[in-house]
Amino acid sequence: METVSVNLGSRSYPIRIGHGILANFGAAYVDRGLGKSAAIVTNPTVAAHYLEPVRNSLSAAEVQVTVVTMPDGEAYKTLETAGTMCGDLIRAGLDRGSCIVALGGGVVGDTAGFVAATYLRGIDFVQVPTTLEAQVDASVGGKTAVDHPLGKNIIGAFHQPRMVYIDTDTLRSLPRREMAAGMTEVIKHGLIRDPELVACLEEKLEALVDLKVAPEEIDGLIAQNCRIKAGVVEADETEAGLREILNYGHTVGHAIEVVTDYRVYRHGEAVRLGMLAAGKIALDKGFWRGADFQRQNALIRRLGVPEGAEHLNVNRLLERMESDKKARSGVIRFVLPEAIGRAVSCDTVTRCEMGAGIRYMQRYSAEEGQELI
Repeated sequence: METVSVNLGSRSYPIRIGHGILANFGAAYVDRGLGKSAAIVTNPTVAAHYLEPVRNSLSAAEVQVTVVTMPDGEAYKTLETAGTMCGDLIRAGLDRGSCIVALGGGVVGDTAGFVAATYLRGIDFVQVPTTLEAQVDASVGGKTAVDHPLGKNIIGAFHQPRMVYIDTDTLRSLPRREMAAGMTEVIKHGLIRDPELVACLEEKLEALVDLKVAPEEIDGLIAQNCRIKAGVVEADETEAGLREILNYGHTVGHAIEVVTDYRVYRHGEAVRLGMLAAGKIALDKGFWRGADFQRQNALIRRLGVPEGAEHLNVNRLLERMESDKKARSGVIRFVLPEAIGRAVSCDTVTRCEMGAGIRYMQRYSAEEGQELI
């Protein structure tokens, strides 16, 4: 097992990473000094695979367990779901010494984390992510939120977990589309922070997506991404500056998710489209070289260019971007790459430049990844 530390003073916590470790979760939970009563929050899909080993390991550690199930899908990451979950916790008698265990992907983690941040004004929670996207990104850093019809992750709080516990064997139950969606965040981390990670992906992207490498290599990939995320969070916990670079591709990506009611694209697919748009804006503004832009697009093309973006309404996307939580004083902020491994936040992107980036993304989607510089 490998451990990555997130160093935030009194809010510091470990990320435990390994394969075949889920049955040992209860022991790790007790070692962290967490409460003797816990609520496992999950969805039916994840529960069918992983609820029993997690529940059994907690019970063996003499932890009283309540199971709370939420519906599967981004469309259910809402205040209504959070309210229902709080009712379940009240009826189960969870108090301020209890802990929430988020067992699932990003939707479960975000929603359960939001409930943990607000139930009784805040209780402990632990992330047990079971998707690639959650393991490399969403479970680390303490961002918790639910969606609103007018925006993604608009209602939320910063609330750090007490531990992140990652069994990479859970990835083997995922459909390839889900693995590809999560790999988008891996590509993003490389583009904004780690040129060597980009080179690794260029060499073996398909093998990683298809899990045709040794388990230790998957563990190492997850650990490296957690180190990247942890380093950024340690420098800027509440997104006052540096942490904004983690939003590369997300300004357009979140808008796409909202205007399609979270029902057309996986989060990673929408971000993939957003990276195409933001990369083109960076190229047009002279932030990075065409060769770097093409390296990004080649990885996206190999991962799969999401189809159908040509049918999205540009003005609706721009309107949603203006209401995005990252906008400040009405100014839309974009993360733009300066080179492979380096990115900056920019507030000087004009509406015309945004439109050009979105239309490029649409043409790229329509042409299924043909280079269109």
